[in-house]
Amino acid sequence: METFQSIWQRAAARKGGDDALEALMPKVKKPAQLRKIPDDRWLSAMAKRIFQAGFVWKVIEAKWDGFEAAFGGFDPAPLAMMSDAGLDALLKDARIVRNGPKILAVRDNAAFVLDLAAEHGSAGRFFADWPDDDFIGLLDVLQKRGSRLGGFTGPAFLRHMGKDSFILNDDVGAALVRAGVVDKKPTSKKDRAAVQAAFNAWRQESGRPLAHISRTLACSVGD
Repeated sequence: METFQSIWQRAAARKGGDDALEALMPKVKKPAQLRKIPDDRWLSAMAKRIFQAGFVWKVIEAKWDGFEAAFGGFDPAPLAMMSDAGLDALLKDARIVRNGPKILAVRDNAAFVLDLAAEHGSAGRFFADWPDDDFIGLLDVLQKRGSRLGGFTGPAFLRHMGKDSFILNDDVGAALVRAGVVDKKPTSKKDRAAVQAAFNAWRQESGRPLAHISRTLACSVGD
C-alpha cells in the first residue's frame, strides 16, 4: 500500500504546493465541540443534506430559512409525532421543496435523533463518542437506523457537522485503487473494511484526521 507521504506529495504537486493543499483541508471539530451541538441542529443538517441530494444545492441553501420555519426549527419531538395532516400541510408549503419522501424522512429522522438522545444523552454525544477507527460502522448505523442517510448523504452530513469523516466519492475511490487498497470502487463489505484499515494506517502514519486524508486522496488524482 502506498504511504500517505507519497500521496500527499502527489496531491501537493497537483494543487500548487504544500501550503495550497493545506488550505483545502476540511475543518474537524473536537469531540467536546460535537457534544455541545443541540439535537435540533443534527436533525436540521440531516434534512438539508437529504433535500440537497439530487437537487441544486444553491436552491436549497437559498430557501433554508424557509425550511427552518416550516419545520419548526427542527425540534425533533414534535416532528417525530407529526400527523398526516401536518405532512399534507408541508406538501403545500411554498417555503420548502415539496418532495413527499424527503419530508417523510425528516419525520423518521426526528425519531432517530430522539432514540439516540434516549440511548446516549444526546445525538451530539453519540456522534462525538463514536470511534474514528470504525467510521464505516457509523455509516452503517446511519443507513440502517436513519432514513435516506445512505450513499453520499450520510458522510456529507457528518462532514458538514465537523465529525471526522471520509467520503468515498469517485476521486477518493480512484485514489484508493491507485494506492493499492482495493482493485475497484469499494462497495462490498470486504472492500469497505480494507478502506477503513487503510485510513487507520494513514492516520497513524501522518497524525492527520480522516477528513484530511480523504481530501488529500481526492486531490491526488485527475489530469
